[in-house]
Amino acid sequence: MDRPPQTGSADPLSVHGVVPPTVTAFDADESLDAETTAAHARFVVDRGAHGVFPLGTNGEFALLTPDERERVVASVADEVGGEVPVIAGVGAPSTHQTVQHAERAASAGADGLVVVTPYYYPVDDTGAVEHYRRVCEAVEKPVYVYHIPSKTGNALSREAVAGIAALDGVAGLKDSSKDVPWLGQVVAETPDLTFLAGSDSLLVPGLDLGCAGAVSAVANAFPGLVVDLYEAYVDGDRDTAREHQRTVYRVRDAIKRGPYMAGVKAALSLQGFDAGPLRSPLRSMDEDDREALEADLRDLDLL
Repeated sequence: MDRPPQTGSADPLSVHGVVPPTVTAFDADESLDAETTAAHARFVVDRGAHGVFPLGTNGEFALLTPDERERVVASVADEVGGEVPVIAGVGAPSTHQTVQHAERAASAGADGLVVVTPYYYPVDDTGAVEHYRRVCEAVEKPVYVYHIPSKTGNALSREAVAGIAALDGVAGLKDSSKDVPWLGQVVAETPDLTFLAGSDSLLVPGLDLGCAGAVSAVANAFPGLVVDLYEAYVDGDRDTAREHQRTVYRVRDAIKRGPYMAGVKAALSLQGFDAGPLRSPLRSMDEDDREALEADLRDLDLL
């Protein structure tokens, strides 16, 4: 049988499996609904998720105030902390802001910190390594690099990853670059880190490359599907895992309909879980898109 997914020796939390980037719920007036935010973490954990990642892209982190971010982490940690690792997003354009978010998330109960590369301004390799060094020195929590150059405008070189991996406190890397050769190379070159595939299009390919698991937007709405994929893979049933991956492709296509990122909350609401609207300027699905999404999900026997 092929070798099952492995976590890195530098990762004290042994983050693995399916780690949904949980949603942030809002009331109709777009004010934070911390109780429902925590309930969504419970929703995915009760359906098999191996960890949760609040304040990722799906968690609309960049649209929240520092106080709101802290409330999200506290509510999620209170709900599922101790059952699964809670790795909280703390990214910001500046190192100064990132350290502040990291300190607040750690105080609020996060087990680990997910630090997206700085965004808006271009950052070179030296600046990237220094950024992560300062975060690691400020907070005694494991740090997971979040690499998503399509959103940040900053792609990490393999040399930068090697420099970051050498820092005390860096535990892993979530890669959403969709650059398969790059991911394969950094997995091979920095085996002490835990790697997480960051795209639903690359769940099985990521595991094949040596990722320990995946951060899956589809798992926010249908965690059981992605857990079944992971468990089939771990059990050595690659055919079943790839069959589930094909289903994930179709779900991914369905939830990409309409405004950016609206599909996950719409799919949740179709299952009776109301996480409210997205926060402006993001928009929720209109009724036509919602009906088309419902039809697609019924065709897949997911509703």
